Amino acid sequence: MLQVSFIAENKDVTLAGLRKKNFKEIALVDELVEMDSERRQLQHRLNTIQSDANRISKEVGKLFSEGKKQEADVLKQQSADLKEQTKTTQEELDKMEALVREKLVLLPNLPHASVSDGITPEENVKVFESGVIPTLHDKAVPHWDLITQYDLIDIELGTKISGAGFPLYKKRGAKLQRALIQFFLDEAINAGYEEVIPPYLVNEETAFATGQLPDKEGQMYEAKLDKLYLIPTAEVPVTNIFRDVILEEKDLPAKRAAYSPCFRREAGSYGKDVRGLNRVHQFDKVEIVQIQHPEKSYATLEEMVEHVKGLLTKLELPYRVMKLCGGDMSFASALTYDLEVYSAAQKRWLEVSSVSNFETFQSNRMKLRFRDKNGKIHLAHTLNGSALALPRIVAALLENNQTPDGIIIPEALRSYTGFDKIAVL
Repeated sequence: MLQVSFIAENKDVTLAGLRKKNFKEIALVDELVEMDSERRQLQHRLNTIQSDANRISKEVGKLFSEGKKQEADVLKQQSADLKEQTKTTQEELDKMEALVREKLVLLPNLPHASVSDGITPEENVKVFESGVIPTLHDKAVPHWDLITQYDLIDIELGTKISGAGFPLYKKRGAKLQRALIQFFLDEAINAGYEEVIPPYLVNEETAFATGQLPDKEGQMYEAKLDKLYLIPTAEVPVTNIFRDVILEEKDLPAKRAAYSPCFRREAGSYGKDVRGLNRVHQFDKVEIVQIQHPEKSYATLEEMVEHVKGLLTKLELPYRVMKLCGGDMSFASALTYDLEVYSAAQKRWLEVSSVSNFETFQSNRMKLRFRDKNGKIHLAHTLNGSALALPRIVAALLENNQTPDGIIIPEALRSYTGFDKIAVL
């Protein structure tokens, strides 16, 4: 959530940022500035009334002690009137603050100054590319055929049990999945992240704090009777570990990593992009989260990108790093890098990670702060990244490493899988 004081003092910057994000409801800015002015006037009036009430209260006590009851009674009536004014003004102020907040949560985060203009993924900027795109043998096929050929994942059985988009992993497919999760977790722990296992359902306050609500209700599965949501990513519960917390500056950065299943409705998805593992409703992912000092958060963002690049390098996958344009960024992000791997059989790039800096957008919602060495309280910056999401990693691993004799397992994974090749049994 943006800070209304910033919007009021930097209206032109706010409007430019919102336009870069392709946000259409620009009139909200003027509404907020006007409402905040009214709020500040009410606050000033309340402060004045309370100050007068305190002064009169002291005078009443003094007059009674001097035996001036009649004069004291007159001031007591004034005090009663001021008390009623305090109540009425406080109610008006509470109502105005609620209205300001109601409007404020509709605004997305502003993009970092380095974010380029653009609306579509085609306008994102490639900042890095690594690896060699493999040349496959003549009979190579996409992963949705490989998973059947090698009996790794059963799409139809998952559909029978739950519906489309809920694959069932089995045999060596299940072991490969588990091996990847453990590999990603071990790499995160070696990089200094503390592992946690979070709840997989969250309440409305938690979903609001990281920006899922009110922006992404249509993408989340809801347990309506309990007013809980299945998590779309471990970012949500893990970042909320620090909700309503004041950290000490010396404890920054706070680094957490978590494996979790993730649940996304992906409403409106169709066509070739949803075949096999390309787009599913339930998938596994290891998430990394950092809470950082504002002066260090962008260096931390680059460090987190390097961590994900290292994972892809160890998996021997060709990949590229894309800096998202303003219109393709998420509601809450200030700057996002997407990492994509090349799927050789599909002949296309597949996103496998997003690494983002949210600056104070999430921390302002969840009152996540830190105390500096002088005792002053500041909002912290929050960052997170997929390290990594599994479905498209599995798709690319299977496709890129297929040979006429089987699928080769990258060396970095072999101690986790216990096998170096998947062959037809």
